[in-house]
Amino acid sequence: MSDGDATGEGRVTGVAGRTVLLAGGTSEAGRVAAQVLTAAGAHVIIAARDQVALGTLREALPGIRTERCDLTDETAVHGLGDRVEALDGVLHLVGGWRGGGGLTGQTEGDFRALETSLTALRHVSRAFDPTLRASDAARTAIVSSTAVTRPLAGGANYAAVKAAAEAWNRAVAHGFAKHARDAGEPLRAAAVTYRVKTLAGREFALADAFARLWDDDAAAVNDTVVTLG
Repeated sequence: MSDGDATGEGRVTGVAGRTVLLAGGTSEAGRVAAQVLTAAGAHVIIAARDQVALGTLREALPGIRTERCDLTDETAVHGLGDRVEALDGVLHLVGGWRGGGGLTGQTEGDFRALETSLTALRHVSRAFDPTLRASDAARTAIVSSTAVTRPLAGGANYAAVKAAAEAWNRAVAHGFAKHARDAGEPLRAAAVTYRVKTLAGREFALADAFARLWDDDAAAVNDTVVTLG
């Protein structure tokens, strides 16, 4: 798909005017998501620790805001939360793959490297929970894997971390629902899990699906799992 086809211009409306954070968004998935969201009228913030990659994205996508932040550092993430005064959505894109070698090949080093995606998710979701609950239409999403439903020996570390991320995201969804229920208000926030076999080649599908979340009622999408492709 060409860059021109991936803008999503005219495809979504509810996300217009919303402020969305792409956590770890310096990947191809982040670039495409930023394109789709800005074309739909959203204000995009990309947070990552790679200053060079952030600078490249600023040049390629005028109008986006970038924030240098190590999302695995709790103090740094809370500092980011202090700098972002209002937020309507988060797409978590911190990830990676390490695997192979069967069960005995699942090294502790590989697990700790993969675990950074879960650490970033925990820090970001906690830091921005009050801000998202204050929005009149908050949407958050993570990218998980179909490996969660059929973990293989050579990908045990990866599947375990993704399963933990899904459990955490379901807790986020429960928190949104409980807050609305306790306040006697309609549910206005939703947390969604997207599963992919591989994200390569599905970047636009992810971005488009995420942007369209604002066109759906929060109660209809909160705590749902969607398989892409």
